[in-house]
Amino acid sequence: MEKVFPTTSKRVPLHTNPKINARIQNDTLKRLEKIGHKRDQINLRLDEIEKEWDIERALEANASAVILLGLGLGVVSSKKWFLFSGIAAGFLLQHATQGWCPPLPVLRRLGFRTQREIDNERMVLLSRLE
Repeated sequence: MEKVFPTTSKRVPLHTNPKINARIQNDTLKRLEKIGHKRDQINLRLDEIEKEWDIERALEANASAVILLGLGLGVVSSKKWFLFSGIAAGFLLQHATQGWCPPLPVLRRLGFRTQREIDNERMVLLSRLE
């Protein structure tokens, strides 16, 4: 059953190309290596992390924009545009349950990380401040 409805923490990585997952992890490791134990650099990175959008937020914003666009065009142009909104909502539901939707591979290639991936980097940085 977990294959159809994977756990929240596994949903996105399971539906991401393993090479992309590895690249995201390697990018994080390189950043951590470069920062080392320099307190000022750690604090700067922690500030950056606080502003970082995770993959879920990016997908929600993307789906909302597409749904609103379809609704707007459906009102002013043609009712056929309402289907656009329905499809976007369906993909958002699919992502919520299964962890995949069409924009996911693109956003992952762009470097959007899961909240867990972000939190792991944050925990490493915070441990270096102790």
